[in-house]
Amino acid sequence: MIHRPRRLRRGQALRDLVAQTIVTPADFILPLFIIPGRGKSRPVKSMPGVSQLTPDLAVKELKRAEKLGVRGYILFGVTPAEAKDDRGSHAHAPDNEVCTAVRRAKDAGIDMVAISDLCFCEYTSHGHCGKLCDDERLVVDNDATLEMLCAQAVNHARAGFDVVAPSGMMDGTVAALRQALDGEGFDHIAILSYAVKYASAFYGPFRDAAQSAPGKGDRQGYQMDFRNGREALREAALDEQQGADMLMVKPGMAYLDILARLREQTQLPLAAYQVSGEYAMLKAAAQNGWLDGERVLRESVYAFKRAGADMILTYAACELSERASNGVV
Repeated sequence: MIHRPRRLRRGQALRDLVAQTIVTPADFILPLFIIPGRGKSRPVKSMPGVSQLTPDLAVKELKRAEKLGVRGYILFGVTPAEAKDDRGSHAHAPDNEVCTAVRRAKDAGIDMVAISDLCFCEYTSHGHCGKLCDDERLVVDNDATLEMLCAQAVNHARAGFDVVAPSGMMDGTVAALRQALDGEGFDHIAILSYAVKYASAFYGPFRDAAQSAPGKGDRQGYQMDFRNGREALREAALDEQQGADMLMVKPGMAYLDILARLREQTQLPLAAYQVSGEYAMLKAAAQNGWLDGERVLRESVYAFKRAGADMILTYAACELSERASNGVV
């Protein structure tokens, strides 16, 4: 007998009928960068199509995303230099940029899942993800940072976030957050753990957008070594044991193998983050005419879903959703 798999590839309708993976706008989480003030939009040079937005303009963008079917968003604060200090105190201010933005979004009736990024790199004067216990060697004090993260999480829960997403890769974060949130009556707030976050060169454009690059040194002392795979599974298992509700792999495109292996290990919902560098390189290639931008963006998000992601964080969420046909990207 001659087998002819090509029979099922004849015509778009037949290909759609037998498609094994489907991506819809409801799978997307839209990242936004929030700056103080009103009526300001500052394009991020290294991320075509992405801008820093004041809370009022962020609400407009979220209304657009919601209309397109996007179901979640995550906010990153862009802290003015004068508000930064060595402990990232601005992260605990109840009226900081992200808290203001989420309150306005909730007041505007936006029915999307509001996710807060829990970290201190955007808030500290040194650009590291927590309190330093050795300024010379740039060592982050894990346990002191946990206390800071707990205060930040409670602040965000009070502001109206539905989910907190710790991204600093401090040991014991999920357990500490769960205890802090529950103790303040926020046992309904979910934790999306950046369980697998690699020390990656793909974060460069994000650090431009969030103004969060380290003043000196790097984050290899707490983010994961990209040479390691089994370690990722251990990190994810530890966070699941501590009470994480969802897990994330970041970056996404360069770590599809990790995403697929983790999918086999856990029953928790999984998120993949198409990070700034991954997004920017596709956009740059498209602008130069080297790639079909629409097709490569679509292909990339299908890769995440096929590898096991339930949710995809991408700066192209609205762009891809606008082009969805019959609700399918």
